[in-house]
Amino acid sequence: MRFALPWRTAGVVALALALATGCGSAESGEQPAEAAATRTFAADNGEVTIPADPKRVVATGYAVPVLIEADAALVGISTWKRGLSMMAEEDLATYEGLEKVAGESAAETNYEAIAKVKPDLIIIGVPKPALADLDLDRLKSIAPVAVIGPTTPSAWRELAQRQTDAAGRSANHGAAKTAYEKKAAELKAKYQDALAGLKFGHVGAYGDIADGVFQREFAGSWGTNIAVDAGLTYYGEVKEKTGGAGDVSEYPSIEELPKSLGEADAITYSVEADGTPNEAVKYVLDSELWKGLPAVKAGKVFPIRYTEAATYESAMKTLDAIDQVLAPLAAS
Repeated sequence: MRFALPWRTAGVVALALALATGCGSAESGEQPAEAAATRTFAADNGEVTIPADPKRVVATGYAVPVLIEADAALVGISTWKRGLSMMAEEDLATYEGLEKVAGESAAETNYEAIAKVKPDLIIIGVPKPALADLDLDRLKSIAPVAVIGPTTPSAWRELAQRQTDAAGRSANHGAAKTAYEKKAAELKAKYQDALAGLKFGHVGAYGDIADGVFQREFAGSWGTNIAVDAGLTYYGEVKEKTGGAGDVSEYPSIEELPKSLGEADAITYSVEADGTPNEAVKYVLDSELWKGLPAVKAGKVFPIRYTEAATYESAMKTLDAIDQVLAPLAAS
């Protein structure tokens, strides 16, 4: 059953009355209100007609931090707990002040809450598999819906560009992109000699201790894509590409650690914002097999914070973290 929208019903009644009294209004000199300008936008869910200058935007998933940073006209968002430690103070204040219309997962979408904030555009920023948990028809009955979700981890750059474009904030996105690229180029030049010829491996934060596996991330994954911009080279690739993050990361058993990372000259690994490893990473670091790796014996292991950054502003923090841990390598 379609969701009933009283505020829309009122609009329909008002429109009917306006049409019925159109002649009288024209005779009295009153001019009908102009309809808001629209444009066609290429979203993941096809060609969508959206406002040319959205005034009331709802954002979910990966669109949340992007559009907060871009100063979009947000009236409702999903929660985004994973990125709070990477938000600037001003952006965090904006996040906390916005109406939360959905939780961390697409299944936690509150359709009534979305209707209540009366959006003129809804930007859905969840991965394609999560769309199965959404009633897109119900959302479309509220406002135009543009699905702009992530594919591979490194695709956040293109994703952010499309999301800010849909929200009418491309200019703000461009400034953040320029600042990030400038800083990344500076780090690449700074560590060029120290990194020359080094083959890196990376241990990610999403291993599963219960299954006895760890996450090996290759170039283009969460833990590596920003480091690559700073000049690090990650060797190897997944044995079998399964789509999305599965194209750039895999889950070997802990017994395969020497085979997986034995050729690495240096190893990076993901840590929390406070610098501590989560349980999945600690599982690897505590292993005797880890201690026997050539890179570990050589002391060339580097913890990296903020590896989940998915916006240019948050990725600046990742670059700072990389700069901090690589400093001893450059000095040696």
